[in-house]
Amino acid sequence: MSDNQAPKNLQEKLEQNIFGLFLATALTVSIAGIVEIVPLFYLKSAVDYTEETDKYGNVKNEKFPELVWERTFTEDENGNLVSDKKLYKQDKNGNWVLGDWKAGDGVRPYTPLELAGRDLYLREGCYICHSQMIRPFRDERERYGHYSLATESMYDHPMQWGSKRTGPDLARLGGKYSDEWHVLHLLRPQDLVPESVMPAYPWLAETPVSEDFFGTKRDMKARLTAMRQLGVPYTDEEIANADAAIEGKTEMDAMVAYLQVLGTMVKLDDSKVYRQ
Repeated sequence: MSDNQAPKNLQEKLEQNIFGLFLATALTVSIAGIVEIVPLFYLKSAVDYTEETDKYGNVKNEKFPELVWERTFTEDENGNLVSDKKLYKQDKNGNWVLGDWKAGDGVRPYTPLELAGRDLYLREGCYICHSQMIRPFRDERERYGHYSLATESMYDHPMQWGSKRTGPDLARLGGKYSDEWHVLHLLRPQDLVPESVMPAYPWLAETPVSEDFFGTKRDMKARLTAMRQLGVPYTDEEIANADAAIEGKTEMDAMVAYLQVLGTMVKLDDSKVYRQ
């Protein structure tokens, strides 16, 4: 007798036909993706009612205005993108500091130093062990704070939500520890958290952030220009000053600047329901 039996149902037919199984899987995933993604283009609630109002990058949120830092973008007579508020500026001592934005004013683009720190965060693989998305569960809220909102990641390309937590979630890390704590933690993690399995990153303190791979120069002008092409509103002045804004800083300075801004942009109101 032959051991070959005719397939009894569709599942067995697909299991015995690799090409059919592949096509069926691709079709199923495509339909699921369409169902999940298409509503994002027309449901304002999917992005917490935050919307872009014009080609310059102006955004608004009429229902939850506290979520976004509203500043007006226009073009000057030379065709340069300008704004009524500064993201960062030079103080009287020549240091580059935050401009008109204050913690809690709403989501804004990263400064050049913070963006460089984010790039280092990716380079060192920090995202492999740390997520940046607090899920809407009571235990997560008690440990990490208010659940994450889509608007908080609107200038993140790519987003850093993640799903694996060898270490804690970092979505609201900013301001919980001092700069000195972060420096020591990155240099010698086990000195502060004995049970930590995090590796040390001593080279961050020794390497100028203006340097890039193989002795090349980190081009933050090009970096901000690329981000603007992805929809992040940087003015021409902010792009022009990007390289100067990181001059004299180390990779450690950049990494700490990035970690310290996480979760500090928005002051969320616990009495409001931001997600339906």
